Order: sequence, then C-alpha cells, then structure tokens
Amino acid sequence: MTDPPIGLGRLGAMGVRESARLLAGVHEAALAGDAPPAAPRTVISESWLRVRNHGVDPDIGRHAGLLSTEELEHRRQSSPLGDVMPLLREGLVTVADVAWHIMVVTDGEGRVLWRDGSLAVRRSADRLGFAEGASWAEDVVGTNAIGTALVTRAPVQVHSSEHFVRTHHAWTCAAAPLHDPRDGRLLGVVDISGPAATIHPATLSLVTAVTRVAEGELRLRHWASIERLRAIAAPLLARMAGADDRAVAVDRNGWTAAVTGMAPPDRVALPAAVRSGEMWLPNLGRCSLEPLPGGWLIRVGADRDPAAPMSRVVLDVSRARTWTVTVSGAAGSWAQQLSPRHAELLFVLALHRGGRSAAELAQDLFGDAGRTVTVRAELSRLRRNLAGVLAHRPYRFADGVEVELVRPPLAADLLPHSVAPAVLAARR
Repeated sequence: MTDPPIGLGRLGAMGVRESARLLAGVHEAALAGDAPPAAPRTVISESWLRVRNHGVDPDIGRHAGLLSTEELEHRRQSSPLGDVMPLLREGLVTVADVAWHIMVVTDGEGRVLWRDGSLAVRRSADRLGFAEGASWAEDVVGTNAIGTALVTRAPVQVHSSEHFVRTHHAWTCAAAPLHDPRDGRLLGVVDISGPAATIHPATLSLVTAVTRVAEGELRLRHWASIERLRAIAAPLLARMAGADDRAVAVDRNGWTAAVTGMAPPDRVALPAAVRSGEMWLPNLGRCSLEPLPGGWLIRVGADRDPAAPMSRVVLDVSRARTWTVTVSGAAGSWAQQLSPRHAELLFVLALHRGGRSAAELAQDLFGDAGRTVTVRAELSRLRRNLAGVLAHRPYRFADGVEVELVRPPLAADLLPHSVAPAVLAARR
C-alpha cells in the first residue's frame, strides 16, 4: 500500500535532495509499471497518463519547432494578452528576477509568446528549448505547469520529477490560465519557472493572483469598448425607433451596447463566423447584420421566430482545449464555442437522451444532488443560446432533434479539465 499523494506541503517539510529523490522514485516506478514509494498527486498521475497515450518520449519529449519571427510577432499583436503585459511584468518580473525565475506567457495553444526575468535562467531555458515561439503543450513536452494548466483550466504547480520528461526534472514551475472575460475563451497561461531548488509554495498563489488582476483589467477594457460602441450606435437607433423597428447594437462578442423596440438582451449568441447580410440568430430569428466600428447593428426581421425548429446538433468534445456546438436546420446553421461547464452539461444530456432532472444533473456534475440552483442557472444561460434545441422537465435535447456526439479517440482525453463524476466515469 502506498503513502498518501505527495503534496507540496509534504515536499516543503523535506529537504530539497530528499524530496527530489522521492519524486524521482515515484516517476521511475510509474514509467516502469511498478508500485511507487508514494502516490503522485491526482493532477500529475492523470497528466502522465495523457502524455504517455500521446507517445511523448520521457527522455527527450517531442519537438514542434519554433514559430517564425513573423508568426510570433503576429500572434503577439493579435493576442489580447499584449494589453496586459505591462501589468504582468510589474506584478511578476521583479519577483521572478530576484528569485532566479523567469516569467513566461503563452497563447491558448501553449506557444511561448513572451519571456522575461533572470538572464541566467533564460540561458538555461534556452538549452531546454524553452524559448519564445516554442510549444510547451502537454502533448509536445509532457507534464509541465503550462501544458497541464492549459488542459485542466486550473492553476497548477509542477516540481522536479513531477515533470514527465527527465530533462525537466531540474526545474520547478507554477502556472495559471488566463481567460477572456468577454466570452470565457482561454487566452493563454502565465507561468513562473526556475531551478527546482528555488521551489516556494507561495509562488502559485502569486501567479494566480496576478493573473486574476490581469483578467480584471481586460474586463475594464471591455466595458470601456462597450461605452464607445454605445456612443456610436445610440444615435443610429434613435433615428429608427419606429413602432415596428427592433434593433440591437452588439460588440464582436455579442454583448449589448444599445437597443430599440425590444427588451435588451445581455448578450446575443453570434455564430463563429459573422458576416454582413441576412442571418438566422438564436432567440432573434431572421435578422439583418450591418458592421459598426467594434461590433454589429442587428435589425430583427418582422418574421421573428425565436423557436424556429432546428433539426441537428453536433457536439464536438474531441479536442483537449476547445469544444463546440453546431446547430442546423431549415432556418440555417451556426456554431459556437462552449465554456467548460456548458461542455460538461451538453455532454451529459447527449448521453441521457431521455432527460435528467436538476438533481440528477447536479449529481452528474458535482457529485452533490443538492446543487440544483447552480445547475438551473447554467441551463438557463444555455437555453437562451439554444432556443428550440433544449427542453426542460426534464432537461433534455428537444424531441425530433438529431444529436451527434464527437468524442476524442482516447477516452483519457475527454474533457480533461473536468472532475465531474459523469465525465470521470466516461473516461474509464
């Protein structure tokens, strides 16, 4: 029988050499299929399983090549993270430099976009290929704080031999994902890395706190852009405020800036590809879209039919970090990226076509049948976007709707961020 999982608190109580030896023994036993001297943390053991399934070499990892200088600069310029780099540097680089660490910021694919901090540590990182433009995703370099945070959508610290690839065992790293507050999209990861001997339990808390501050800054910038759009759209809507005119001005993510002739929605569900002209939108029906600086003017047609029947839904959860729902029918089709929670909910409903009660869904998602308030709130948001697709009493896909569920080839890759009991059971 093995000891309890190795936590950072337990490692902190040991000497650096003793903890390194213990983790190395756990790592080697796991690779050999032997009983380890102690159990690795769950987040680490699940990551090791994923990267082994992806064929990552524990000695050298895999190599995806560096981005070209032009592609690297393009990604920097197009990423919202560029707007908060001064804040991230102010909050982390000084601390990283003093502590012999580096700060690394990646995009949502795990590509290193920015790197700053100790010059000596940056030189050591270069020898590992841990350079700007490199991919630090799990399926390329194995278990590491950046790649594992991208998959789990949660802050994580990875120390020494918890890294899957042996050449990384001299390192410790702590990373937190950074999300776009406009739509919940994963923008990238903020990481602090350095020599394993410099491990400190507070590093993860620091990285997480600074990342949350950066998300708050992005939220403020978003609302400022909404105000600018409102100033442009309000005079346009005032001139068309007739008895039968219904229109709404939204930003590129569907957030409402101004409205006339209808109740103001918080947000309009826009398809992945928006274009000028006629388009069918959930909850609004047939609409006409016109571009505005920073958004769209949506004129709602007289044939408005929020419940226009949709006949087919494709739920794609086959990728590790992006999940989509595509809805199609006689009125048209559209696709939308899903948040982690909505991906879990739709996955469970796709498994149970007969429907689930709020208590059953709470058990499926949280292992607690009492959390019905949370379930109902999330499903209310989902049903606003999926009008005519989801029914209730019980919650289910509507009768007559064809549902296709696209899963990953490997069961271990199914919604890897999720700890929902229903998803864990499906992975097994």
